[in-house]
Amino acid sequence: MVQASLAAFAKRLSVKRSSSDSLAELTPSQIKTEVLSGLTVALALVPEAVAFAFVAGVHPLVGLYAAFIVGLVTALFGGRPGMISGATGALAVVMVSLVATHGVEYLFATVVLMGILQLLAGIFKLGKFIRLVPHPVMLGFVNGLAIVIFLAQLGQFKIAGDAGEKVWMSGMPLLIMLGLVALTMAIIHFMPKFTKAIPAPLAGIAIVAAIVIAFGIDIPRVGDLASIKGELPSFHIPQVPFAFEMTGEAWAQNFKVLEIIFPYALILAAIGLIESLLTLNLVGEITGKSGGSSQECLAQGAANTITGFFGGMGGCAMIGQSMINVKSGGRTRLSGIIAALFLLSFILFGSSLIEQIPLAALVGVMFMVVIGTFAWQSFKIFRKIPWMDAFVIVLVTAVTVKFDLAIAVVVGVIVSALAFAWNNASRIHAQIEELDDKKVYRIEGPLFFGSTDGFAELFNPKTDPDLIVVDFLNSRVVDQSALQAIESLASKYEAESKTLQLRHLSHDCHRLLNKAGQLIVDADDDPEYGIAVDYSVKTGSLGGAH
Repeated sequence: MVQASLAAFAKRLSVKRSSSDSLAELTPSQIKTEVLSGLTVALALVPEAVAFAFVAGVHPLVGLYAAFIVGLVTALFGGRPGMISGATGALAVVMVSLVATHGVEYLFATVVLMGILQLLAGIFKLGKFIRLVPHPVMLGFVNGLAIVIFLAQLGQFKIAGDAGEKVWMSGMPLLIMLGLVALTMAIIHFMPKFTKAIPAPLAGIAIVAAIVIAFGIDIPRVGDLASIKGELPSFHIPQVPFAFEMTGEAWAQNFKVLEIIFPYALILAAIGLIESLLTLNLVGEITGKSGGSSQECLAQGAANTITGFFGGMGGCAMIGQSMINVKSGGRTRLSGIIAALFLLSFILFGSSLIEQIPLAALVGVMFMVVIGTFAWQSFKIFRKIPWMDAFVIVLVTAVTVKFDLAIAVVVGVIVSALAFAWNNASRIHAQIEELDDKKVYRIEGPLFFGSTDGFAELFNPKTDPDLIVVDFLNSRVVDQSALQAIESLASKYEAESKTLQLRHLSHDCHRLLNKAGQLIVDADDDPEYGIAVDYSVKTGSLGGAH
């Protein structure tokens, strides 16, 4: 199955790419911008990867390896050039219980299975269903994620106490930290007004780091989180009791392993794809690109499968680093590739230098990402949009902060779908025309499971004349519930010995009625009539269609 998935992935990568994806067409100026954007992203990736590794309960290098491998593979083959992927907090919070209960080797096996599931999602083109996410859910997603990013940075304002526990800064250390954060944010804000030769976030990090190092300011630095020095990631088969022998004992043992890792792999795959595809859409709105959802699923799946075999914790798209990259000028695959390679060079060669960077500078960069990511216009449109859309925005934001992104998106889509169904259910009505020998009901609005009760209430079989015409010219019969409602209506008029005619059912209704007929189970008490499905053909009686 893995070989087939990888083969399909390789085939998918052969698709034609637009000229904007071609690295050969970059000018020297664009290459410089891409390289500097990649460097800025790499610097911002280091503390995030280390922090998320701590959240998952694994060694910092496990997070850094994931950031490197996932970032490199998705940069090379992902569905949106310029998007950045790596170890994320949304996945880390799911991993922590698995690691605590079964150990890191089970995590690696889970990441491999997670990647395989994502490959299957790409092969079967499930990424296209991201289009079903309504815009209010997207706004709630970015708002919630911006708040999550902001809250994650607050942990950098804690230092080790006398007993080794983490306590909040106070006094002069807190003022210095806040001052350096504000200085970084000011540099990022005002730098583009003077020059765009260097990405503003990179300038902010460099200037603040130079000030801290030159003056020997005692402030938390990257090295205080953990040492990032390491070696090249090496191939490593997860050490779990999984056997390939064709024996009953081996299969029983494998089932036990899958029983442990599959639920985690499924949740991680879903969260990773949802966050990646929503980020893909967000970056696409900024860069003016569209599509690529299935290709992104394949890239994420391949990246995680490889990561699991090289001692990484897995990952997905990172909205914060993606915003840093895009707003620093990164528009092609080069910036993501450079970010991954810089991150590897930090691990192998530059750890001593990178560990001197003050956390205040990186916090300042992420605070600017929060400001740029949060959909501030959502406050302005609250009075102009339906109250249900406003409620969905707030709901998705709150659930994202309280729980996680996947739950928030699912909740938002369900609430939006229910609201849509309710609104359409209330649209069913009829224009009634009474003639000498008949009564005509011209139905308006969709007829589906939510509107069947309202449809039934339109008619009064006891008082209606002997001939009733139901005209569906301005309606549409949508589902089996609608067909059942029509049959129920026909049986009521038949019981009153009255004639019912159905007119103007669309070709869609023709097909639906034909298929639905196969689902009806014959029984002794079934009504003896047929439903007319031709556009304007009159039914002489309820005995059949003519």
